[in-house]
Amino acid sequence: MAFPPNFLDDIRTRLPVSSVVGRRVRLIKRGREYVGLSPFSNEKTPSFTVNDEKGFYHCFSTQEHGDIFTFLMKTQNLSFIEAVERLAEEAGLEMPKATPQEAAEAARDTKLREAAEAGCAFFEQMLHASEGRPALEYLKNRGLTDATIKRFRLGYAPNGNLLKNKLTARGVSEDLLLDVRLVSPGKDGRESFDFFRDRVIFPILDMRGRPVAFGGRVMGEGEPKYLNSPDTPLFHKGQMLYGFSLARAPAGDKREVIVAEGYMDVIGLAQAGFTHAVAPLGTAMTEAQLAILWRLAPEPILCFDGDRAGRAAALRAAERALPLLKPGLSLRFAMMPAGKDPDDICRREGAEAMQAVLQAAVPLSDVVWQQLLAQNPADTPERRAGLERAAQAKAGVIADESVQGQYRQLFKTRLFELFRAPSGGQGGGKGAKGRGFPFGKGRKGPTPDRFAGFPPSRPPGDADSARKHRERILLATLLTHPDIFDHVEERLGRLDFADSRLDLLRQTALIHVAQDPELDFGGLQAHLASIGFAAELETLLNSTTYVHAGFARPTAPKEQAITGWDHTFALCHRADLEADLKRAELELVENPSERALAAFEALQKQVRPPGDEDSDEL
Repeated sequence: MAFPPNFLDDIRTRLPVSSVVGRRVRLIKRGREYVGLSPFSNEKTPSFTVNDEKGFYHCFSTQEHGDIFTFLMKTQNLSFIEAVERLAEEAGLEMPKATPQEAAEAARDTKLREAAEAGCAFFEQMLHASEGRPALEYLKNRGLTDATIKRFRLGYAPNGNLLKNKLTARGVSEDLLLDVRLVSPGKDGRESFDFFRDRVIFPILDMRGRPVAFGGRVMGEGEPKYLNSPDTPLFHKGQMLYGFSLARAPAGDKREVIVAEGYMDVIGLAQAGFTHAVAPLGTAMTEAQLAILWRLAPEPILCFDGDRAGRAAALRAAERALPLLKPGLSLRFAMMPAGKDPDDICRREGAEAMQAVLQAAVPLSDVVWQQLLAQNPADTPERRAGLERAAQAKAGVIADESVQGQYRQLFKTRLFELFRAPSGGQGGGKGAKGRGFPFGKGRKGPTPDRFAGFPPSRPPGDADSARKHRERILLATLLTHPDIFDHVEERLGRLDFADSRLDLLRQTALIHVAQDPELDFGGLQAHLASIGFAAELETLLNSTTYVHAGFARPTAPKEQAITGWDHTFALCHRADLEADLKRAELELVENPSERALAAFEALQKQVRPPGDEDSDEL
């Protein structure tokens, strides 16, 4: 949408940057500017400035820079149009209408929203009236507090046509009530009637928190259990998510969003502290909903019930997401224990139990791989070829070439691991063990001892490649086994990784484990992903690493992890010494002297100490 030239300037004039930013950041006046702690980083010394005269903010720690529109887009996950709409309303300005037809549509849209708001307020009022006492007791018995009921604007739809009668008496036209489907048209000449009757009401709010539709649940026996508004001019269920307006800011802060299956799951999660939860509206995940989720977080966590229907829903979501993947954008899947949903776990076992489920979430790639294994037996050469072809075909549906290439490589690595014969055994396993995600029964297969032992003494590639490979193994082992921190801290802290992002991840991981010695693998992984290292973790913690270093797997015993880490570090140290030895040898040739000879011999003894004849194994 194009705006008149002066419209945005009028908003900027009416709303100083400090007034908009100051609602989120505590600002202190210093001369002509304001300063405060950056909302874009966890800092203790103010590096964030606001200048009303120039109309911008600037963060020196992250280099974020912009005006009031940019600030809302960055901090509240708004689109540009949404930011303009919100600030225009705050500034007391009407959004411009390009044509008379658009103006008429906007006026009609406003009337429809007013009708939906009137219905929502009616339902809320009825919940606390005598007619709504059973509904209120139902919600209280589900463990909901008054604050939660108010936050989600829960209500009650009484029997009869009370809503229609009350609202039309207040001047809301029946046509509007029909258009937002609070009222259903009568058939065969009969009168229209209230769409929702004797149900607990869950208002569905748009991205700005305005009611546009409703879901109603029976409190006892009856079908359908849930009755939802059909699509209307205000509401398109495939393009919205329940709870989005309330979850948007917390999800932006955490860089994480949870996707549950239903209204009560979202509400129960929020009451337990997981305020960044949403749900689709009774449909399979759509492309539009995935796009909304990826605006909130790079890897939304999908929570599905642990029954057959939940697994089927997870697979449908995986199939829908696969063609849409982009670098850094994917999904994770957390399956509930059988017979439980997020609301059950939060109410009966507490937030810690729910957090454990979330931390055990597996990446989309694992779900796809498990589906391939479940659908393609691999107990004969022909079936193995079929599995290989199916895997490459599955990767081929991904539109982005770089992500597709990564999936092809991942599947090749896993196929190699799956088919490789155990030491001393016969070639060809019959399948693969499950990877912690309950799809199919999983088949027993080869788990060669070599995958749990030391990494190859000479990884493929040149010396630089080998060095980087070993650095990745060292870091991956710490991430999967934070309890070895005391053993490796000093040596890992001295290293300087060639890859700058992995080096930053190394430093960050060391700091966080030092600050919280009780961190386990899941907690550390979740925290690092939440602060921007999800892509690096994905490249580190996968079978490409584990095939060379089985001891780095999260399931490997601590003692094995320590032994493997020490061995890998020794190889790194040996590589450094050998490089120093080559330089010393060159110095001795070019500038022979007693000093150069002594340095060369000292390094030679360190690289090949007396009695060390099997140097290739070090």
